Amino acid sequence: MVDMKIWTGRVDAAEGEAAKRWHQAVQALPENGAPGIAIIGFACDEGVRRNQGRVGAAGGPQTLRKALANLAYHPSLPLYDAGDVVCADSDLAAAQRRLGERVAQVIAAGHLPLVLGGGHETAYGHWLGLSAAHPDKRIGVVNFDAHFDLREAPEATSGTPFAQIAADCARHGRVFRYLCLGVAETANTQALFDTARTLNAEWRLDTDMNGWQLADIRGQLAEFLDSVDVVYLTIDLDVLPAAQMPAVSAPAGYGVDIAVVEALAGRIAKSGKLAGADLVEFNPAFDIDSHGAKAAARLAWSLSRHLRR
Repeated sequence: MVDMKIWTGRVDAAEGEAAKRWHQAVQALPENGAPGIAIIGFACDEGVRRNQGRVGAAGGPQTLRKALANLAYHPSLPLYDAGDVVCADSDLAAAQRRLGERVAQVIAAGHLPLVLGGGHETAYGHWLGLSAAHPDKRIGVVNFDAHFDLREAPEATSGTPFAQIAADCARHGRVFRYLCLGVAETANTQALFDTARTLNAEWRLDTDMNGWQLADIRGQLAEFLDSVDVVYLTIDLDVLPAAQMPAVSAPAGYGVDIAVVEALAGRIAKSGKLAGADLVEFNPAFDIDSHGAKAAARLAWSLSRHLRR
């Protein structure tokens, strides 16, 4: 069941039909709607709790919908709300399976999933849906993140999703293609860098993600996109500087400027290869005057503007 009451905001009726905002454009996901963008919430921070982080990201999807609701709507793909997948019983694996099923369903209906997390445990559930929907395609994972999230742990956490994806690829004979942009050396042990090398992952440090380096970054990203059939884009909001994104479990002391993230994510959206995207780790409990919510909503809005089918 989708609660559309949260989609409210300013109405500029006097300015005509072209003065719409998102809350006036979003519809509950219909059975036979035209291909569009399907928003799915993953109300879960069990992985963050297990990873000893600051819980609260389960409230992210609803807060981000509120932040998106009042943004100006410019003609794009139809916007749909496919409701939330909730983890209320600490059974993370079951919640991830349900998210995967929801993702696969919206793709089968012709839509592109835009998942609002939740902790970065969102990524494994999203991957399950994408891999089921694209069984014969080489899926590349592009992760904007201060962390590799390649941890080995007795149970799944917000720090293990890409290790889980790598293991899933190995089980099913897939090539693990992973590019992590914005890695902070201060936040990743040497062991994690060693794991990344063993898995043939690619990365770029946060110190090499400045605006004046954008042409070089775009070249690296283009080579990666050329090597895969479709792309899964995941944006861990803790990649942004703490001043731009205070509302995460682990705010960044350095980070990658939102303008750089937006430009590169836009390139991915315009490539024609984007199969699914998510924004994760937003924690409204630690936001300051809605700074984080506005930044996250801006990135989601920007992605929608670049998508055409």
